[in-house]
Amino acid sequence: MSYTAKTLVSAMALAAMTGGAMAQDDPVTLTVWSIDGDDRPGPSDTFSAEFNEQRDDIQIDYRIVAFDDIVNETLRAYATGNAPDIVSFDNPDFALFTSRGAMLDITDMIEESDVINVENYFEGPLNSVTWDGRIYGIPKYTDTIGVFYNKDMFEEAGIDGPPQTWAEFEADAEALTDPANNVYGAVFSARAGEEGTFQFLPLIQMSGGSYEDVNTQGAQEALAMMKRMIDNGWASQDVLSLGQWDATGTFNSGNAAMAISGPWEIDRMVDDADFEWGVTLLPVFEEGDERSSALGGFNLGIMSTTEHPEEAFEVLEYFASQDDRLFPEFGNLPARSDIELPETGTPEKDEALAVFQEQLQYAQPRGPHPEWQRISKAIYDAMQSALTGQAEPEAALAQAQTTIDGIVN
Repeated sequence: MSYTAKTLVSAMALAAMTGGAMAQDDPVTLTVWSIDGDDRPGPSDTFSAEFNEQRDDIQIDYRIVAFDDIVNETLRAYATGNAPDIVSFDNPDFALFTSRGAMLDITDMIEESDVINVENYFEGPLNSVTWDGRIYGIPKYTDTIGVFYNKDMFEEAGIDGPPQTWAEFEADAEALTDPANNVYGAVFSARAGEEGTFQFLPLIQMSGGSYEDVNTQGAQEALAMMKRMIDNGWASQDVLSLGQWDATGTFNSGNAAMAISGPWEIDRMVDDADFEWGVTLLPVFEEGDERSSALGGFNLGIMSTTEHPEEAFEVLEYFASQDDRLFPEFGNLPARSDIELPETGTPEKDEALAVFQEQLQYAQPRGPHPEWQRISKAIYDAMQSALTGQAEPEAALAQAQTTIDGIVN
């Protein structure tokens, strides 16, 4: 063989070896889908970009998916073999995927992890990523609800402190209503949608019920109370159609003395409210009763179709390692009891955050159940039916119970 031929063969062999080495060194690419980053930076898009800067062996291909689209988009992608490696869902939607085998069981990975410790998570958020005793994700962040109250109005009315029971809540709402000044005693969201269920389900749970058992005496009494408040003008008729943000705006503007809402409102209160305000835990039916509250927020999970489960879990670990930044940077509450929120320098804000952190101890997930959306509709349909006078509370909840029995059984 000539020198030229030998050189050519050697060059081809070297190129083949070099190409092989380069292929081995190519980073693993993982797709992450989340709603974060659409209108402002959020945890998922921020942490994904940081991860890419720190790692050469794993890179994240991040995609923003609209809140209203992420469930259906992911279902379609899973069905066609094009699912992302990691996805973030609203916590009640998580069971839709875990129950179908679409999410990866990471129980054993967590047990071996030095970063993720299930004992650090509040019970409610942890339950929302659990199915049949196994863990399929980690809580991304969480929220809950309490009662905002106007301290100035309470003091002027001679009411010594916020309500601790629902009977006190109704009585305070009556006493604080001032039609001459366009002030309602209370505001909440009872709209025909997920926000309505979000606010009503805790009362069902406090009465000894659950998403599977909604026709309790306490739930009937709660609907009767809400209807009295609307009929008597202690709460506006608008609560039947307002979402939580708009409903709480009524309180924030000084046109309601109390509002049932969550920690996402705190910054708006600090910026806009020109009165002294505070937050208290959701009332109970009787003093000493078991508490409950709504559980909001998102979860993160690895889809079972991923070709890189170990690398995907490393991404989850990185996200979890940044949980202490969730509130200072993004205004989201971490789903963990071991993270102490930093003082903000605003006493009202710090006091409110402390109340919501306490309330999270009692927050329960919506479900988990793969048919949550149908169950939720049965609940908010019953609420609307009772509050608009189409049916008595007992009859409305009986119909909801029949529908739910047909779903869960």
